[in-house]
Amino acid sequence: MDLSEIRENARARLKGYCRVCPVCDGRACAGEVPGMGGVGSGASFRANLAALARYRLNLRTIHGATDPDTSLTLFGLKLQTPILAAPITGTTYNMGGALSEREFIGAVIGGSKRAGSLGYSGDGADPTMFDSGLAAIQEEGGWGIPIIKPRAQEAIIERLRRAEAVGAPAVGVDIDGAGLITMALKGQPVGPKTVQQLQELVRSTRLPFILKGIMTVEEARLAVEAGAAAIVVSNHGGRILDHTPGVAEVLPEIAQAVGEQILILADGGVRSGVDALKLLALGAKAVLVGRPIVVGAFGGGSEGVKLILEQMTSELRQAMILTGCANLNAVGLHLLR
Repeated sequence: MDLSEIRENARARLKGYCRVCPVCDGRACAGEVPGMGGVGSGASFRANLAALARYRLNLRTIHGATDPDTSLTLFGLKLQTPILAAPITGTTYNMGGALSEREFIGAVIGGSKRAGSLGYSGDGADPTMFDSGLAAIQEEGGWGIPIIKPRAQEAIIERLRRAEAVGAPAVGVDIDGAGLITMALKGQPVGPKTVQQLQELVRSTRLPFILKGIMTVEEARLAVEAGAAAIVVSNHGGRILDHTPGVAEVLPEIAQAVGEQILILADGGVRSGVDALKLLALGAKAVLVGRPIVVGAFGGGSEGVKLILEQMTSELRQAMILTGCANLNAVGLHLLR
C-alpha cells in the first residue's frame, strides 16, 4: 500500500462527504458542516492554510545536522515525531459511515502508536464516539488522549474519571466546541466555561489537563490561570466560527506571551512536514493533524494512518536537514522569513 492507493481508496469510501482534493484547502467543501468542510464561507478553514503559506523557510546547508532527531517526550510518553493525530469524530454524519466510530478511532490510535506518534480521540452527541475512543486507547495500553466537549461540569468530570480508568496519559476539553453545530443539532448542551469552572475541572483529575481551541493571548493567559498543563492553539479546523484568523497568525504572539508557562501545541492546516516545521518554529512543541488522518484511516485503516504520519515525519526530517536543525530544540523563529 502506498499513499496514492490510500487516497484512491479514501476518495471512494468518503464519496459525498470528502472529495480528497489534490490540495485540501477547504474550497470545494466550504459550508459543508456536517461534512468535512469549514463553517459558513469556509474562510476560517482556508485561513489556516493561507497563514502557513505566508511563511518561507530559510535554506541553510553549511552545518553538521545530517541526521535530525525528531523525538520528544510528551505527557511522559517518548515519541518519535512531534506530528500527532487530532481528535475527530462523527464518521456517520461527517464522513459517510464506511467506517464505524470504533473502526475509525481504532485506526487513528493504533496507526499513530505504530508511527511513533500519539493519537487523540474525541467526543460528540452519540455516546459511541467517546466510548470508542476510550476503548481504542485502552486497547493500545493507554497510548492516546481523550478530548471532551465543553458539556455540563458533572458530565465532563464523569468522562475525566473514565479517561483515568483506561490509563490515558492526559485528558482535555476542546473549549472551542462551545457552539458546535453538530452538537446543537443533536440536543447536546455545550457552552463556554469560566476560569473558575476550568479550575474545578483541573482539580477534578490527576491527569495533565489540556485546553484545546485557544486563539488569543488573553485566553492563553486564562488557561494558565486555570491551571491547565497544555493548550492547543486551534480554530477547530474552521468548523465553528467563520472568519477567524489562521492558527499560524496567532501562534507567535501566544507563544511569546505564555510559552514559558504552559505547553503549547498547534492544530491548523498541517498538510506536510514542512507545515509542521513552520508551526514548531512559531512556538508549538508539537502539532496536530486532522483531515489527512481521516484520509489515511478511510483509505488504509491503521496502516494508512501510520503511512500518513511517517510521510509527514520524513518531510519534517528533510526540512530540518535543509534548515540546519539537528533536533527539535534547534527549531525556532530564525528558520522563518
